[in-house]
This record gives sequence, structure tokens and C-alpha cells, in this order.
Amino acid sequence: MPLKMYCAGLLLPGERKSVEPMAARLAPDNVRRMHQSLHHVVADAPWSDEAVLAEVRSYALTAMRQRGPVQAWIVDDTGFPKKGTHSVGVVRQYCGQVGKQENCRVAVSLSVSTNQASLPIAWRLYLPHEWADDRGRREQAGIPEEIQFETKPAIALQQIRTAVEQGVPQAPVLADAAYGTDTQFREAIVELGLRYVVGIMSSVSVWKPGEAPLSRAEWKGMGRRTKLLRRDSSHQPLAVKELAHSLPASAWKTVTWRQGTKQSLRSRFAALRIRPAHRDYWRSEPHPEEWLLVEWPRGEADPTKYWLSTLPADTNLGDLVRLAKQRWIIERDYQELKQELGLGHFEGRGWRGFHHHATLCIAAYGFLMAERSRFSPSARAGKLQLRASKFPPDFKPRGSPRPGRAA
Repeated sequence: MPLKMYCAGLLLPGERKSVEPMAARLAPDNVRRMHQSLHHVVADAPWSDEAVLAEVRSYALTAMRQRGPVQAWIVDDTGFPKKGTHSVGVVRQYCGQVGKQENCRVAVSLSVSTNQASLPIAWRLYLPHEWADDRGRREQAGIPEEIQFETKPAIALQQIRTAVEQGVPQAPVLADAAYGTDTQFREAIVELGLRYVVGIMSSVSVWKPGEAPLSRAEWKGMGRRTKLLRRDSSHQPLAVKELAHSLPASAWKTVTWRQGTKQSLRSRFAALRIRPAHRDYWRSEPHPEEWLLVEWPRGEADPTKYWLSTLPADTNLGDLVRLAKQRWIIERDYQELKQELGLGHFEGRGWRGFHHHATLCIAAYGFLMAERSRFSPSARAGKLQLRASKFPPDFKPRGSPRPGRAA
């Protein structure tokens, strides 16, 4: 019951969704008792975040898939500005919410997305070294012993592995350049049997279309044989930014990927088959070919975005662009989770409370996603699949015509 009341408090109108104001809205005649109940369920009760998120996923995803299949798994992180130094995970680091270095904490999430809806299915706080290595801070915040320092890509990979093990409907993984530039992150996704469309930095090195590193050196009968690939002064990879600038005008096509609120969203793109080059001189086989997608809007001095993708070689440019741009949907999720459901309003300092609050915010959001999927603007009358009890046989609605008299 307290868990349901907490979710109800998140869904009710209100400027703050922390425990005290929610208790006042839920039980104005007994605020103290409601406050104790809500505080216990979020800060102290030892229920499993993973188990609740699995139930939310099962419920919401069933409704979401009624309007289309899962199209993407989306990796992202979000920051929460926070003053002081005692709240778990808070250090000075980059905070996407304010777009600069700020005192904040950051959480990594994995979401599943259809064409029109998405839902976080995994969520974990990023724990910087300052916290992971400080025994006193760990004990005060109640950080579990098994939680050690991990990079954000490592946290995301664990979330992806768990989703694969749990049988979540598979789809290409989308991520921004903070994740996609990491070669080990991309290789691990491939090892899990998944495809990806991930952002990369402009400095990532690749081989030109049709090129690859030099094969191993011929053995001359002396020294150890080598199996490693080679480069020389005249045969080198180049940064994707340099490659983009070398493309002819005919390589760039205008693509529309989505209808915005006021106008269609379109830009110029080029896509070509290349081989990544990162440290391939330590490999015996070159990296497989994959897509390099580049966006260069008209009027810009340089390309603005780059992606690598393992989508099939026969994927057309429009489909490649639309999937790369599907990451926009996670921005809407975080906006609604923060502004409407109070994701950033938790005022406690502990590990358990931070994750419990986020889990219940996602549960409330999952309910909204499911309801939106059922009550879409395109839904036809009589197709909402609502359950209702049967009327008694002698029931006649007020105002219904009377039966005609027998002759």
C-alpha cells in the first residue's frame, strides 16, 4: 500500500515530489503518519529495484508493442545538480542538465523504444572514485559492498547484458559519443549478438572506403613470426572529420527523418562503408566493415555529428538516419520524468533511497506510457480493449426509448 501511495503522489499535480509535500497532498488530515510511511518505503524498505523494474517493463512494454515493435535500446545518462558533498555520488563533474562542470550526481540508464514511446528498464548511479574508494562515505550512504567503481560504458554494458539474459525483445543499441567512441563498448555489443548505431567523436580514426591495414610482414627466416597488421608512412588511417571533408558534393543527401512540432526535421547526410582503425596494429585481422554516417547541415563550417553502425550493408540512408535520430525520444523521457514526476526531487542522501525513488518514478512513467499507448489519438472507437462488468438483464439507461407496445 505505501508503494502505491508513493506512486500516486508522483502522479498527482504538485510542484515538488519529495516525501513531505507528497504526504501533505495524499493525507492532509494525517500528514505525519503518511510522511513516515512514504519515507520508510523509499529510504529504508529492502525491496528490489530490479524486480520492480522488471514488472514495470513487462506491463508497459506489452501495451507499447500494441502500436509497433521495439526499434531500439537506448543508452544514456542524466545529471542532477546537487549542493553539498554528503549526498551519495555527488562530485564536481559534467552535468548534461546544465551543460557544464557542476556539483552533481549522474545516473546511467537503458531504455527500450518503439517508434512513438520509450521506457527506462535499467537505472544505476555512477559512483566516482571519490566515493567508491572512501570507506567512511560508503558506510554513511549505505553503498552495497559489491558496488565498486565502474565507468559509465561499463555500467551500460552490464545493463545491456542483463536485458539480453532476461529476454527483452532485441533491437539495435543507440548511444551518444561518450559511449560510442569506446571501442571496447562497441565490440562488447557485437559479442552479445546486437547491432548498434552509436555516436563517435570527430577524432576517431578509420580507413577510407576500400582500404584496410597492411597485412602481416613477410617472415625472412629470422626472429619471431608476426601475425599483426601494419601501417607505414604512406598507408595511414584518417580522422572521420578529415574523411568527411574529403567527400565530393555528390556524397551528401538531404534526408527528412521526423515531423517536428512546427516543421519536418531534415539535414544533409553522407554514409559510407569503412573499417574502424583504432589500435588495429595489435590485431591479426582488420575490423569488419561498418557504416560511417556523417551529418553536415547546410551553412555549417564542419560536420556536426558522426556515427558508426553495424546495420546491414544494404540499409538505405533514410533508415540509417531515422534510427540514429531515434535517440531524441530519451530526451523527452528525462524531461517528463524530471518535470512531471519529480525524478530529481529526492532529498535523501543514501544509495537505497536514491534508487528506490527513481524506480518508483519509472514505475509511474511506465503506467503513463501504457495508458498513452492504449488511448492514442489514432485509436478507433471500440478498440481500446477496456474491461467492464456486464449490465444486469433488466437495466435500462436513463433516456433510452421504451419498447413498443405489443399488438
